[in-house]
Amino acid sequence: MFIAKTPADLPDLDTTLSMSGLDFMQAMQRGEISRPPISGLMNYHLHEVAPGRVTFRGTPEFQHANPMGGVHGGWYGTLLDSCMACAVMTLLPQGSVYTTLEYKVNLTRAIPIGTEILATGINDHAGRSTGVAHGEIRGAADGKLYATGSTTCLIMRPSEK
Repeated sequence: MFIAKTPADLPDLDTTLSMSGLDFMQAMQRGEISRPPISGLMNYHLHEVAPGRVTFRGTPEFQHANPMGGVHGGWYGTLLDSCMACAVMTLLPQGSVYTTLEYKVNLTRAIPIGTEILATGINDHAGRSTGVAHGEIRGAADGKLYATGSTTCLIMRPSEK
């Protein structure tokens, strides 16, 4: 899987709309579509894709620390936003895209820097205009729960007027 370095490396809208959301996510997992730049900055990658479920694997590093030396809450939020919204994406039909309308994150404990985690998003609803999902961040080795979240996504069909 390669990370997009320029806007030209990202798939264009026509490419995105030519696939179902599941096909799009699976193409990314296979490395046929670039990973978004945010995944490199935040040190995470797509680990598993299934209908209604996406898991990212990542490890916070010192560059993700807050002024107290702990993992910044934005790191948790980014991973949860990614896995939850992509879980919605997996259920979208061809010709559809999404964007996050809102998300909520609840931190349950601090992730030690250097701890590998799994961030899993599970779709709860994908309707005509909205999708809803929930997610969690757990330690990859020990299964400890570090954070939970929920999201609502706007589903769009650009070809419909």
